[in-house]
Amino acid sequence: MVENLRLFSQHFSFFLLMYGGRLGLHLGSSLPCFACPYVSGCAGHCYLMVLQRSSVGFQTAFDILFSSAVLNILWPFVIFLLFFAPLSKLWCAWICPFCLVQDWISWIRKKLRIREIILTRKTRKRLKPIKYLLLALMVIIPVAIANFNLHPDWAMPFCQICPAKPILPLFEGNLGHFHIDFTNGVTMGFSLVSMVIAGGMLTGMFFKERFFCMFCPMLGLMHLFKRISPVRFEKEVHTCIGCGNCERMCPMDIPDVHLEKNKKDVLTQDCMGCMSCAQSCPGDSTLTFKWFGVPLFSSSRHYLARKWSQK
Repeated sequence: MVENLRLFSQHFSFFLLMYGGRLGLHLGSSLPCFACPYVSGCAGHCYLMVLQRSSVGFQTAFDILFSSAVLNILWPFVIFLLFFAPLSKLWCAWICPFCLVQDWISWIRKKLRIREIILTRKTRKRLKPIKYLLLALMVIIPVAIANFNLHPDWAMPFCQICPAKPILPLFEGNLGHFHIDFTNGVTMGFSLVSMVIAGGMLTGMFFKERFFCMFCPMLGLMHLFKRISPVRFEKEVHTCIGCGNCERMCPMDIPDVHLEKNKKDVLTQDCMGCMSCAQSCPGDSTLTFKWFGVPLFSSSRHYLARKWSQK
C-alpha cells in the first residue's frame, strides 16, 4: 500500500534528519523541509533560516546585484533548488519531520475518537495568502535592519516564532526553547509570541490535520518553483465521476482537484504530494502522480476496493 510506504519514508526521514548529525551525517542548511537547526543532533536544516540570514545587510538593489557577498545568497539558493527539483512537494508529505509530528498528533486525536474541525472553502481561501506574506517578510524585515536600524534580533523573524523551534527539540529532550527570554525587549517579545504560536499550533494540529501546513512558507516557496521539478499531478477530467472522494480524503481539504473540469495539471499550491486523493479515487488512472513522465501512482478502483477491505 502507498500509505504504508509513505509512513515508512516519513519515519525513516525523521530519524535520519533529526539524529543523523550525531552519526556524522551533514546535509547542509538548504533543505526544503522543516528540519530544525535548534535540534542539536540534526543532519541538516531548512533553507528558511539561510534565506533570512542572507537578506541582512543589503541596503539597496545595487548591493544585492554587485556585492561580492552575492555568492553567499545564490549558492544556498542553488543548493535548495538542487534538493527540491527531483522531488518537488513530495518533500512535504514524505520527508518533512514536522509534517510527521502533525500526523502523530492527528493519530492521537483519531484514537480518542475526537472529530476533526472542518474549515469551509471560503475560510481556506482566505488563509492561502498567509504563507506568501510570511515568505515576503522573511526578506523584507532582515533587509530593513540595515535601512531602519532595527535591533539585530530581528534578523531571523520567522525562526524566532516558528513552532518547530520549541517543538522539534522536545524529541531530543530539550525543553530550553519553551521559555520567555528576558535578555532584552525584542527578544522577550519574540519568545513570548513564540510560546503563544507554539501553543496555538499544537492545539490547531490536534483538531485539524496538518494545520501548520496551511501557513507554511516553505510550501509556498516550493510552489513558486514547481515547474522546474519532474513531479506532476494530473487529472483525466473525462473519466472523473465527480464523487468528491479526493476532496474529502485530502488532509489539506483542497477542492481544486474535485472541481477542475478543464486543466490536466492539478498540482495546487497547498498540495503536499501525499497521494491520499489518488488512493481514494475510484476512477482508473483518473488521478496520476508522475515523475519524469513515468507514473508513480495512479488511481484505481481495484486499489481502492483492496484498501477499504483491509480496514
